Amino acid sequence: MNKLLRLLPLIVSLALGLVLYRGLFLDPQAMPSALIGKKMPAFNLTSLQDPTRNVTEQDLSGEIVLLNVWATWCPSCRVEHPYLIDIANSGRLKVFGLNYKDKRKPAQGWLRKLGDPYVVSIFDELGKLGLDLGVYGAPETFIIDHQGIIRKRFAGVLDAQVWQREFIPLITQIEAEQSNNKQQQGS
Repeated sequence: MNKLLRLLPLIVSLALGLVLYRGLFLDPQAMPSALIGKKMPAFNLTSLQDPTRNVTEQDLSGEIVLLNVWATWCPSCRVEHPYLIDIANSGRLKVFGLNYKDKRKPAQGWLRKLGDPYVVSIFDELGKLGLDLGVYGAPETFIIDHQGIIRKRFAGVLDAQVWQREFIPLITQIEAEQSNNKQQQGS
């Protein structure tokens, strides 16, 4: 028994090492979201840019929306920021931000310095909306369709390759659905 007690720390260390080693090979993009196919959660928060303006889930419906979770403390957010500006300038969809667990003044300064791709950046200082969305960290990006349904969640940096591979096919599909809905309503 005494010998087993002496080996216990070694056994625990090996087991922990195996778990951590396995984690090195997990794909962070493969994190599932329970909200895919469901309505955007209800919320009522202020705009980062205008603290007197309230933003709700209704503001994110009617058109295809890219919701980008970002923060000043996130180095990867700075990397993807120029690409978000390009996406916003394309005019294909509306780009909203979710400023996650950040401070208002530094975040406003960040957007002034780097450019503001967002129609509105929702200020989520306490992370409540992020929690409701199942956000693990920043950056994360969601696609919300014209009916307010979450269609995609992507964790990680958005760049040209990811955009083409992960987002363009879905956006094209949603645009086709919108077109079909308009045709059906017209007939």
